[in-house]
Amino acid sequence: MPTATCRCGETIVDDRWEKLDEIIEKHRAKQGALIPILHEAQELFGCLSEDVQLKVAHALGISPAEVYGVATFYSFFTLKPRGKHKIAVCLGTACYVRGASELVRALKEELGVEVNGTTKDGRFTLEVVRCLGACGLAPVMMIGDNVYGRVKPEKIPEILKEYQ
Repeated sequence: MPTATCRCGETIVDDRWEKLDEIIEKHRAKQGALIPILHEAQELFGCLSEDVQLKVAHALGISPAEVYGVATFYSFFTLKPRGKHKIAVCLGTACYVRGASELVRALKEELGVEVNGTTKDGRFTLEVVRCLGACGLAPVMMIGDNVYGRVKPEKIPEILKEYQ
């Protein structure tokens, strides 16, 4: 089990690797085990780092390239740590014509990040998506599982305060 040394000199054990072994064992015999394993691994580690991908590949007896291919194909997987709260702004046609690009601009300014960036404090990651399926509420954004419709740029600070 990987360890690290604290500034105080104590050894810190990272038990997430042991938990990953349990996740792999839980799914190993199932058809199509890779995607559920990657979902749980991402939930456990916050992203699918190269070390996580290599561990999964080795445990399943598949190539690291196959794991990487799946991890990069699906948009719900990430190779880099994301913020605690993921903000997704819809740029589908209905949202775009109703001002979604202004929402993106306001969020970039308020958060101090570019699209696909994470705030320095690790609180928010800003992403854009093609459609959230709530066209009647355009422009739409989501923070985590919460949907915000008919959002005006001036409401951004108020909305973000809910997550402070």
